[in-house]
Amino acid sequence: MLNIQSHVSLKPYNTFGIDANARYLVEINHADDINTLLQLSDFVNIPKLILGGGSNVLLCHDFDGLVIKMNIQGIEVIREDDDHVYVVAGAGVGWHELVLFCVQHGYAGMENLSLIPGTVGAAPLQNIGAYGVELEQVFESLTAVHTRTGERRTFLHADCQFGYRESVFKHELKGQYIITGVTFQLDKRPTFHTRYGAIQETLAEMGISDDALSIKAISDAVIRIRRSKLPDPAQIGNAGSFFKNPEIPKAQFDTLKGQFGALPGYPIGEDTVKIPAGWLIEQAGWKGYRAGSAGVHAKQALVLVNHGNATGQELLALAKQVQDSVQEKFGVSITPEVNII
Repeated sequence: MLNIQSHVSLKPYNTFGIDANARYLVEINHADDINTLLQLSDFVNIPKLILGGGSNVLLCHDFDGLVIKMNIQGIEVIREDDDHVYVVAGAGVGWHELVLFCVQHGYAGMENLSLIPGTVGAAPLQNIGAYGVELEQVFESLTAVHTRTGERRTFLHADCQFGYRESVFKHELKGQYIITGVTFQLDKRPTFHTRYGAIQETLAEMGISDDALSIKAISDAVIRIRRSKLPDPAQIGNAGSFFKNPEIPKAQFDTLKGQFGALPGYPIGEDTVKIPAGWLIEQAGWKGYRAGSAGVHAKQALVLVNHGNATGQELLALAKQVQDSVQEKFGVSITPEVNII
């Protein structure tokens, strides 16, 4: 029996802690609940918002529709071969819970994605990534239900059109499907990714030599780095990295490097360089900035924070100021990674 609530505060359902309201809210614990929901005539034609952990959204308005909170649980190994193990997880499983499951069982590929907030079902939408690894590298397929027809569909890797923090679910199919579960292909023999960020330095601080390297060691290092840099949403409202790292032509990077010698850059192919948005924002003077309850984190300029009672509109206005400032100083556009609702 579905419990559809009305006039619900979404403050507990988003990590920014924004006190927006939903006209209706329902929690989905089983895939069959979605079909039951879609058969209710009162909800066929109203707007729908799918929420996982609420860790990648900025709510700028009340939502005059139905919020569908995905809670489908379960992690299961469904098959394996000589090289790979295939693990399926329900859309409501916490992402870090899944990563720890894989690390504990020796299934390699997700360890660099440790401690990313949110749920499994939301991860493919964003093609989440960290420390040189993206979800698409371990993605096999997902199952989803069409929001109008109730049709169940399996999406393979090519169907998802993954890009940098992008997928087909943020564009052509936005709002059209509810993801119920995701299947991942993990490696039995690990390939270690330690060159991105401070992983090697942190491993050295932990006393981990190359001979002792393991997926658990990398996971532990990533967890240590993230905890040192990123605020805990339970302590201060935030959605992690607010902006994408911009990718610019190498010629533009070379020009900027001539002006700003400390500018970091990571080549992507021969003609494109990715630069850290956090560095640009910090150099533009925003690190630690605060206006009322809206601010920029004091340790990581890539993170916008809610110090207490900020509205989504106030945080969005701050984000626009940061964007304009970076554009003026560097001639580089930075775009939000967070979904603006």
